[in-house]
Amino acid sequence: MPYYRSVGDVPRKRHTQFRQPDGSLYNEELVGQEGFSSDSSLLYHRYMPTAIVAAEEYDPPAWTRTANRPLKPRHLRTHKLDAGGADPVLGRQPLLANDDVRISYVVADRPSPLYRNAIGDECVYVESGTARVESTFGTLDLASGDYALIPTSVIHRIVPTSDLLRLLAIEATGHIGPPKRYLSVRGQFLEHSPYCERDVRGPDAPLLVEESDVEVYVQHRSRARPPATSSAWTRLVYAHHPFDVVGWDGHMYPWAFSIHDFEPITGRLHQPPPVHQTFQGPNFVICSFVPRKVDYHPLAIPVPYNHHNVDSDEMLFYTGGSYEARRGSGIEQGSISLHPAGFTHGPQPGAAERALGVEYFDELAVMVDTFRPLDLCEPALSCEDTGYAWTWAGRSLG
Repeated sequence: MPYYRSVGDVPRKRHTQFRQPDGSLYNEELVGQEGFSSDSSLLYHRYMPTAIVAAEEYDPPAWTRTANRPLKPRHLRTHKLDAGGADPVLGRQPLLANDDVRISYVVADRPSPLYRNAIGDECVYVESGTARVESTFGTLDLASGDYALIPTSVIHRIVPTSDLLRLLAIEATGHIGPPKRYLSVRGQFLEHSPYCERDVRGPDAPLLVEESDVEVYVQHRSRARPPATSSAWTRLVYAHHPFDVVGWDGHMYPWAFSIHDFEPITGRLHQPPPVHQTFQGPNFVICSFVPRKVDYHPLAIPVPYNHHNVDSDEMLFYTGGSYEARRGSGIEQGSISLHPAGFTHGPQPGAAERALGVEYFDELAVMVDTFRPLDLCEPALSCEDTGYAWTWAGRSLG
């Protein structure tokens, strides 16, 4: 994250003696990116963060990837995947994936286990419900419309605080952060950024838990890269609970941002999708479409023009409001559309004419554009609206 935070008790100088009430040293831990050459934080533990007492391989729920063949646009109805008894991590149902990112959906009603993703950062988006992210850095409370950015290898768990929690999970193979064009050379949000430091929430107090022999599920890199998955899992048992941090400081920590705090960039004529960009990851971007005034040129056509992004696949998760450009296509709350490279897409028949004179769009959506093709996972195929590809031709839905 681009700015410094200090939480709890830390010594005045880093890497110096910092003693507990009984006179023993606190255990300093550096969590950092790119081999000591990028953002980092220092955490101060009551117990040794390296003390494990057991390790065993863990086989997570199996999933597979299938190429988008024949190449065509897809419509996934995620609410058909509703199932009780899932947790927000192990209950994720993979929908779309490539070697840079995996996009999953989960309806959760119970806490996840303690979890560490040692492959890359995660961005989770709350479609509905509320939750609390507990981590070695403290807690984050989440509500509908919140993004939570969880850096690589942070031990955490997600605890639903409502009856049902609907999450879209975006797992990267690298780091996710604000677009570089919105940051100064020193990491401050610039004046033309659609959000700023005041909109970002981080943990504000340590989370101290006293417990021994604690299980942590770790997703980590695998030497082999089979077609189904590129990760392996291990279940570690720590001698003491990892939530024993009395203080920390630095630039790397879990943080939250509400889509409702994203300030849309508008103009006289229709603005292209990059104005909606919210985050960037390795070979993909995440964009937020929010309620906004639309184009005010007297001859403007407010809905998007037909477009073909020759270098990227476009996934759009519809999460609130109405979708004027998609009326007649079957798109609804919780829908995901996939428009792959090699296919020209745009508004549904009649949408351009209906939008003339419209001054405001009430829509909420999360978009992920990837620069490598997205494969389909089995849960996606199980909830696909197979007639979607033909709706531009005015054919009946399947």
